[in-house]
Amino acid sequence: MNATLREILVRLQRDGLERIDAQMLLLLALQRAPHDRAWLMAHDGDALPADAAARLDALVQRRQRGEPMAYLRGDQEFFGLRLQVDPRVLVPRPDTETLVNWALEKVDAANSAVRLLDLGTGSGAIALAMAAQRPFASVSATDASEDALAVARGNAQRLALPVQFHAGSWLGAVPGQRFDVIVTNPPYIAERDPHLAALAHEPLSALTAGADGLDDIRTIVAHAPQALLPGGWLLIEHGFDQAGAVRSLLQAAGFGQVSSRTDLAAIERCSGGQWPQRR
Repeated sequence: MNATLREILVRLQRDGLERIDAQMLLLLALQRAPHDRAWLMAHDGDALPADAAARLDALVQRRQRGEPMAYLRGDQEFFGLRLQVDPRVLVPRPDTETLVNWALEKVDAANSAVRLLDLGTGSGAIALAMAAQRPFASVSATDASEDALAVARGNAQRLALPVQFHAGSWLGAVPGQRFDVIVTNPPYIAERDPHLAALAHEPLSALTAGADGLDDIRTIVAHAPQALLPGGWLLIEHGFDQAGAVRSLLQAAGFGQVSSRTDLAAIERCSGGQWPQRR
């Protein structure tokens, strides 16, 4: 006799899975919505069908190897949007909502024809959140990875959000264009950082940036003045211990009003500055 759903959940937790992960994996194996836990509780005496058991074994193996739950589900919620994600892009993190909220403030302070650029868009999370929240803004996004742009374009089409996507490395993807607000969540992990081991399933090129993790941020800060309108803002997400260094880079490049914003854990997660009205 096949084991019941209740028995399966107990076994999965005994094998080291968190209860919420065990429930989600079981629902995915049953081809039900991954958050339909009320259904699972109501049917915990049901036997697990053989085909679902095979799917569950494969999912459990992937999860135990450290694959993000978002890849197993195929989607991730970000700023109220459900984005499709897979190993071609990073999984959007809640910390990045700090950057979006800051950008929303700057868009609101600009005129109705505001132009916003998201550098290194990945799944499109930041650009699509901005387009959804501020439909009057003209939103563009870049990425050096054609694979990532395919994911982002798919999300934009599915959500019916108008974002202009450009292939290329950082500001080289939009030569000659100028923007009111440039936002970016670039790679910022040092190449030998021990935390990389926990991120092995996500694209390495979207994570690391040189020996100190600041190579891409240096490039962006150096070239942003040529892509900002007078009075425009550059807002950057960075590592938990990089705020001081990023503020110094912005100040040295000539930005004013340089400051940082904290995330939900009170960690300085983003830093930014304003390009002067006149030089």
